Amino acid sequence: AEMLVNLGVPWVILGHSERRSLMGESTLNPLPFLEWQFVGEKVAYALAQGLKVIACVGETLEQREAGSTMAVVAEQTKAIADKIKDWTNVVVAYEPVWAIGTGKVASPAQAQEVHANLRDWLKTNVSPEVAESTRIIYGGSVTGASCKELAAQPDVDGFLVGGASLKPEFIDIINAATVKSA
Repeated sequence: AEMLVNLGVPWVILGHSERRSLMGESTLNPLPFLEWQFVGEKVAYALAQGLKVIACVGETLEQREAGSTMAVVAEQTKAIADKIKDWTNVVVAYEPVWAIGTGKVASPAQAQEVHANLRDWLKTNVSPEVAESTRIIYGGSVTGASCKELAAQPDVDGFLVGGASLKPEFIDIINAATVKSA
């Protein structure tokens, strides 16, 4: 965190599923709930160092099929909420693990449902002000083809774009930001 601040990097992405699985962060805490406590600690530390944080939450395909999406996402968000008080510099990114890099995208209705439930969770467990002001973005394989419908959802505040940011269609994703204002 200190090196990022020294380099003038304002934002950091924490809790991304690929980071946890590929870099073995989940093995630091062999119990799933401890994994998210570790992410919460990293969010708090990054904020304390002056960084802004994109905190990723999301469920696996098995968790979605078991009907536990909201329980999983709430647990992940709680681990962050337990460690911080000021949400001014936090953006929550809902990234369904089953959609990252697979070309599968949550339907606009699925994304809206999770985003609305996340906002309700923040309202109930943190504060109505935090629920209203915190940006909740979607990050599960956003493409030029899917972005307009996703952007039109009332609780989808933007996107965390991976591979599509390297393609010409990225301009369509950027322009999708105007959907709500149109």
